[in-house]
Amino acid sequence: MFIVGLTGGIGSGKSAVAAQFRTLGITVVDADIAARKVVEQGSPALAEIASHFGSEVIQADGTLDRAALRERVFDNTAERRWLEQLLHPRIREWIATELAAATSPYAILESPLLFESSQHTMIDRALLVDVPETLQLQRAAARDDNTEAQIKAIMAAQMSRADRQQRADDCIDNSGTLEDLEQAVLDLHNHYLQLASATQTR
Repeated sequence: MFIVGLTGGIGSGKSAVAAQFRTLGITVVDADIAARKVVEQGSPALAEIASHFGSEVIQADGTLDRAALRERVFDNTAERRWLEQLLHPRIREWIATELAAATSPYAILESPLLFESSQHTMIDRALLVDVPETLQLQRAAARDDNTEAQIKAIMAAQMSRADRQQRADDCIDNSGTLEDLEQAVLDLHNHYLQLASATQTR
């Protein structure tokens, strides 16, 4: 299976691009969904998190309090690494299973941390959805109701725009209209169909 990694910073429009690929019949595996699945109520990972961080990161209904956990690890490198070592292998396994089950000509792995995590080793090609940082701020503020300071903190924690551009094989500039975006996705879709077909005939 030919796999394209889809990534982009907060507010870049990565989800909109993923939705366009889905309308073209392409399987999209979302790393954010994987991250939620592996800590579902009753999962071994959730039990380990509760044991390590204490009951204050578990909500009254027994599910993970993501905001509380984020606060605990955001400025604590050691705790963040502990959490990553627990979750990343489980997330990777869930993603691999979903990608293996894909029946479309190629599949997409949608991941905000494609390059920061080991997930980039699972793909054949990387697609970046890119917008200027001023537009990132505007869109993320409108969508998530976060303050500018919160969004800037998230952006600072992510890989820089320049580094993402350098590592990507393909790039969609999403600072234009929805029609521009749809055309860019369609062009890449046709390109990926050719690449996937060439890979299969090797």
